[in-house]
Amino acid sequence: MNNPAELTNSRILIIDDNPAIHQDFEKILAQEPSVSSGMTQVERILFGETDEPVVQPTFELQFAQQGRQGVTLAERALANDRPFALAFIDMRMPPGWDGLETIQHLWKADPDVQVVICSAHSDYDWADFTERLGHTDRLLVLKKPFEPIEVLQCASALTRKWQAEQVVRRQVQSLENMVAVRTMGLEAANHQLRHLATHDALTGLPNRVLLDDRLDQTIVLAERDQRRFAVLVLDLDRFKIINDSLGHRAGDELLNQVAQRLQSVVTKPDTVARIGGDEFVLILGSAAERADAEKIAQRAIDELKAPARIAGVDLHISTSIGIAFYPTDGTFPENLIAHADAAMYCAKQRGRNNLQFFEQGMDIATRERVKLESDLHTAVAQKQFELHYQPKVETATDDFHSVEALIRWRHPERGMIMPDDFIPLAEDCGLINAIGEWVLREACRQCKAWQREGLPPLRVAVNVSASQFRQGNLLAVIHDAVTDAGLDPRCLELELTESAVMTNPEESASILEKLSAMGVLVSVDDFGTGYSSMSYLRRFPIDKLKIDRGFVKDLMTRAEDASIVQAIISLAHSLRLKVVAEGVETPEQLHSLKSMGCDQYQGFHFSPPLSATDIGALMRRLQQAGHGLDESGVRHAAG
Repeated sequence: MNNPAELTNSRILIIDDNPAIHQDFEKILAQEPSVSSGMTQVERILFGETDEPVVQPTFELQFAQQGRQGVTLAERALANDRPFALAFIDMRMPPGWDGLETIQHLWKADPDVQVVICSAHSDYDWADFTERLGHTDRLLVLKKPFEPIEVLQCASALTRKWQAEQVVRRQVQSLENMVAVRTMGLEAANHQLRHLATHDALTGLPNRVLLDDRLDQTIVLAERDQRRFAVLVLDLDRFKIINDSLGHRAGDELLNQVAQRLQSVVTKPDTVARIGGDEFVLILGSAAERADAEKIAQRAIDELKAPARIAGVDLHISTSIGIAFYPTDGTFPENLIAHADAAMYCAKQRGRNNLQFFEQGMDIATRERVKLESDLHTAVAQKQFELHYQPKVETATDDFHSVEALIRWRHPERGMIMPDDFIPLAEDCGLINAIGEWVLREACRQCKAWQREGLPPLRVAVNVSASQFRQGNLLAVIHDAVTDAGLDPRCLELELTESAVMTNPEESASILEKLSAMGVLVSVDDFGTGYSSMSYLRRFPIDKLKIDRGFVKDLMTRAEDASIVQAIISLAHSLRLKVVAEGVETPEQLHSLKSMGCDQYQGFHFSPPLSATDIGALMRRLQQAGHGLDESGVRHAAG
């Protein structure tokens, strides 16, 4: 049967010692196509095809009353190149073979035939079948008495399965013939496939599969020679910012350059692998001492310091490196990589752009991070967060008409967790948008709640992450938040970082213009720490610039910082923007900011972040004392 048309096979063998059963199969499987059976009526009802009859497939049947007779028929059919696609076999056929023995002989004669065992008895279970016939996908069991539709479904499905297997077998044979004819070309293709299976598609470096194999080999050699070797895990610092600001194509180009530089710092027997994202692993088989590994790790740090020219921009990158040694830090690949990874996270926690050797206890921090991530998912689901509010104070009058909403996580076991300890984790694990939406809604709700308590309206400022700003539904989220709270949009202010705004200036301008049309104010947070473009800054409908607390901290001790603050204030005022200084903690800082013309400030000098209840109490005290919350304050907050 070489012709594809010949692969159609509806030949079925019935082996049963009861002639009445033969007649039943004849009625079900061998009727004319035009005859409508009860089964097809059921199909029409099930599928809603009540007008047109369903054409039922027909089959070519042969019958045998004993197993030996049936096997003989199968051998003869195979010899005539007209094999059976399917056999229905009774379980008990005295005095000859039973069903299982019949199947054993049948499969010796024709291994491809599909089989359905028909039995009215329950003294056989599947374990009996598998013990005598083995595990196979060519065997089904049909309980007597059977329904016609069950028989027809088995016949239709299994004959088609037989045909599909024949097609696959012939295709495999055709491919094998092609391999024989084109051995040289296919060997090259196979080599390429093996390379793709074991190497990173982007950088060409070994991937995790080949890395594990290389580690296994290195461990065997080190154990034989009784020597140590080092494993380094490297992770690029702040790589996500590059991807977010310049796009993934630029990120890929940078990863290629990093791969080339890392290869230049190791010797030929050593391995440089990329195991995902911006993470690389080095196996240093010749680095038996700490000094050897440290020298190569420091060389990698220095090599990556040189700027990389990507998309017309000189990018300055750094890396954090963790180092583990065989056998002191682990004797299996997974232990070595896990411990080097823990040391790498320790390097990040100690300021990035450095290397750390694994020490006992470092992996606890990694496990803690995994646990904290799990708890963070629970916190989002159970709304374990709360907002505190810090006043934004008018520098000239010490009145305040707005507050910044600052999130806190009240962990059921760890107590209050500050945002610096969980917001970066939320960004890494994709929860930042959900948390950001909750903050927006809760801040709007609370702002309106203060108004309902009879307090003058405040403007509440909410931080919006770069991810949330780029998500695409920010405008809808803000609209829903103010609408559901019943809050005037003019009482809402958004704080965005420079990097978020500058990622896609054209798109940012469109979003900011729509926010401005809604009445929502926009501040650029941490101004002076990013990569600002004055021309785009002039175009954006922005209301305020916030001076980063890093400049304010050393305002009184570093003339450079004082000059930067003065320059930012002058720039903002030239663009008709207000300026807010963060982190004001001393009277001296406040006096200096006043002299420079800074409009607002916030910090512990006036008040730490307070709960919603305490902010309400503070407003009442100031209102009673006549400080900044009279009708002019109401107009100011809404204007």
